[in-house]
Amino acid sequence: MSTSRAISLNRLRLSKHAGLTAPPDARAILKAVFGYAAFRGPQADIVDHVVSGGDCLVLMPTGGGKSVCYQIPALMRVGTGVVVSPLIALMQDQVAALLEAGVRAAFLNSTLSNADAAAVERALITGELDLVYVAPERLTTPRFMQLLGQLSNAGKLALFAIDEAHCVAQWGHDFRPEYIQLSILHERFPQVPRIALTATADQQTREEIITRLGLDGARTFIASFDRPNIRYRIVEKANAKAQLLAFLQAEHTHDAGIIYCLSRRKVEETAAWLAGEGFNALAYHAGMDSATRTRHQARFLREEGIIMVATIAFGMGIDKPDVRFVAHLDLPKSIEGYYQETGRAGRDGAPADAWMAYGLADVVNHRRMIEASEANDQFKRVAGAKLDALLGLCEATACRRVRLLGYFGEASGSCGNCDICLEPPDVWDGTLAAKKALSCAFRCGQRFGAGHLIDVLLGNETQRVIQWGHRELSTFGIGKEHEKKQWQAVYRQLVAQGLLTVDHAGYGALQLTEASRGVLTGGQTVHLRTAQEKRRTRSTSKSSSAATTLDGAAHERWERLRTWRAAIAKEHGVPAYVVFHDATLAELARECPSTVDALSRISGVGARKLERYGDDLLAVMRA
Repeated sequence: MSTSRAISLNRLRLSKHAGLTAPPDARAILKAVFGYAAFRGPQADIVDHVVSGGDCLVLMPTGGGKSVCYQIPALMRVGTGVVVSPLIALMQDQVAALLEAGVRAAFLNSTLSNADAAAVERALITGELDLVYVAPERLTTPRFMQLLGQLSNAGKLALFAIDEAHCVAQWGHDFRPEYIQLSILHERFPQVPRIALTATADQQTREEIITRLGLDGARTFIASFDRPNIRYRIVEKANAKAQLLAFLQAEHTHDAGIIYCLSRRKVEETAAWLAGEGFNALAYHAGMDSATRTRHQARFLREEGIIMVATIAFGMGIDKPDVRFVAHLDLPKSIEGYYQETGRAGRDGAPADAWMAYGLADVVNHRRMIEASEANDQFKRVAGAKLDALLGLCEATACRRVRLLGYFGEASGSCGNCDICLEPPDVWDGTLAAKKALSCAFRCGQRFGAGHLIDVLLGNETQRVIQWGHRELSTFGIGKEHEKKQWQAVYRQLVAQGLLTVDHAGYGALQLTEASRGVLTGGQTVHLRTAQEKRRTRSTSKSSSAATTLDGAAHERWERLRTWRAAIAKEHGVPAYVVFHDATLAELARECPSTVDALSRISGVGARKLERYGDDLLAVMRA
């Protein structure tokens, strides 16, 4: 099957390599290759800039379409685009999707045999590839640099794309030492445009990316960091497992999702527990053997309804669009980490949840890890400041999205789609409670954690309280007007507001800061949030959210399309979304196109897929 509306990739390649005709414009390629009618946000400007030979830094949220920003310029410029990618899974998924779209792409990584790697290198040298994906550690080897030199001398290097560019920043949340060496690209090949891309970088991280990659003269493009389809919810940690189970049973019983835990042991225990509760849960962490990790990751990508319980070793570069939730059972290290991890939900634009349970013990653990690290004092100060910013998000009394976007320098209004907007917390004058809490910490010598201090405030004659003589203190029993849970919330918020700090060397001891002086002397008012009650949850469809508006005949077509897509994906050995995204299937089911021309107008149906699958799709529509 063919269509007069489609632009031939062969024609495009002739124009690239032989200059026989003017190449199609970027928008025409977007439609012909990827099936989309228009660019989003700054994509068009970025593409034009890179096609013209300019360097740039692109900050765009996960799911915002970063890959198009270098894939289309690689198709338009002479030669092969070289994409630096840190993860095997990302390379394989990107290449599979490009091949489905008719783009000549390949990857070079450790999964290839020597013979297969040599075949890719030959294809690269002979100009048979539009894009090649390579890991940073391989790119900087003498052998690959020699290959790049050959291409450069022949004028066949289209561009360098450095994906997940925040990995170059030591202050970032996912520093990779091998990224530091990527400055060699500018030194060796100054005439080749470079595009560095990331979904998360505050101002400090942006500056470091520019410095370390030599992008001083590059243009910076910043798309909105907002992911309006994600609902942010942070709950006070009581019984975290029970809270998680209630969340999953109420809203995500059959959905794909990711659950992050801080330790490998907790990952394995949580995955086993969820499996026992009837969920299809798998574990993933760096301590597992590579074969098991690879198998679990493949199942997550290719099967529906899998929950991956993981450390942060899992996730970067995962391109699965229908992840309906990301949950945190432990506090991340920073807002960048939180944003990056929660951003793996809802890449298809359909509603998704970012849920987290958080408590003071999380803060104590992170403070201890920061101080116990072998990093220098400057790094520890930066890490501490990033943690403080995250605590501010957790204890916010106004829209979480406003605070989250504000961290990245983006102004916004209340979103109406976070827990605080939907159910605003009660705020009370906690000045007297703060004075009691601070005084108790001081009277106890600033040597004890919140649990002991609360026992003193409540007048609990525990063995430790008696042992340390704290029954005789003036603060013993002065806090009986509040329950233990309320005092836990008070201490947690005093830490978040910078009135107390956690002493890592004192096993979580709470110590007064200079800022607490104003409260104790009576000149400063303290407003606190009330302890949360159980929040209402919303029910969600047990099937993909893309189909929630379909009914009757359209829903029947949707189910037939999903069955057809699953068979094609299995035949090709790729995840189902590589064939077509859910959003494309939903549009097909809704519009029920009956001609080739009508099919070509469906978003996500490019020329190659129209030619390859058009007859099948029309048959499914008629069934």
